[in-house]
Amino acid sequence: MNCINQTNGKNFSLFHGDCVEVMSGLPSQSVDYSIFSPPFASLYTYSNSPRDMGNVRNDAEFFEHFDFLVAELARVMKPGHNVSFHCMLMPTSKERDGYIGLKDFRGELIRAFQKHGFIYASEVCIWKDPVTSMQRTKALGLLHKTVRTNACMSRQGIPDYLVTMRAPGEMMDKVTHTPETYPVDKWQKVASPVWMDINPNDTLQFRSAREHDDERHICPLQLEVIRRGIDLWTNPGDVVLSPFTGIGSEGFVALEMGRKFVGAELKDSYFKQASANLLMAEKEQAQGLFAPDEPEELSEAA
Repeated sequence: MNCINQTNGKNFSLFHGDCVEVMSGLPSQSVDYSIFSPPFASLYTYSNSPRDMGNVRNDAEFFEHFDFLVAELARVMKPGHNVSFHCMLMPTSKERDGYIGLKDFRGELIRAFQKHGFIYASEVCIWKDPVTSMQRTKALGLLHKTVRTNACMSRQGIPDYLVTMRAPGEMMDKVTHTPETYPVDKWQKVASPVWMDINPNDTLQFRSAREHDDERHICPLQLEVIRRGIDLWTNPGDVVLSPFTGIGSEGFVALEMGRKFVGAELKDSYFKQASANLLMAEKEQAQGLFAPDEPEELSEAA
């Protein structure tokens, strides 16, 4: 496996390298669940590496590279098990795209998985405050003055989505819950097509990577979103995979919840921070020290 480095714990392995190369070294049908936030095409560039899927000239180039990842996911996932990805519709700009509007990035991701036989199984819309988005992005479509000057350019805010694709094939080992671990009221909340209660500040960056800008993951996935996915679609002890580990959010929650974790991260500073976070998570899980943190400031989650 062509990796620069790796960090291992009792219940996790984190590889420093290209996610496609890392996954090519994993056994076939060895992963119970995968959850991650992929690079948002060329919207953000995390590094200058040609292996960085965010370091592309256009969407077509991104999906050409992303296709190799989906092919590996199709190989390593157990039949009938799920892959969840966090995404959003992409705002366009006059300068970059020639028009102001939206691109169906979510739909393109779904079709990229369907190409490799995955079944479009589920999705949930995650509410985001349009006022917060307006203040952060100054998007023309969200400005109140646009309503007064040219309302045809106004739009609603852009929510997040957690889209879940099911690997094809007959499931051999089912995920099951009991009425005690998954009561009706809990299921009704998770089954809602819109999650209105996700705290945007509930991200791993509030536990770590706060002192240096280079070590702040620009799009941390909210921990509660990860918790709900792992809780619903895995059994204790199952293997959770994130090909874009970042600072380790998915792995942190997987270990917190008594699962195993395999991850890949290309950027050196993120790999180092994720390693520290996962080692800390494993230590805290073993000592029973996990407790919810109170966020102190506004998340930069996209």
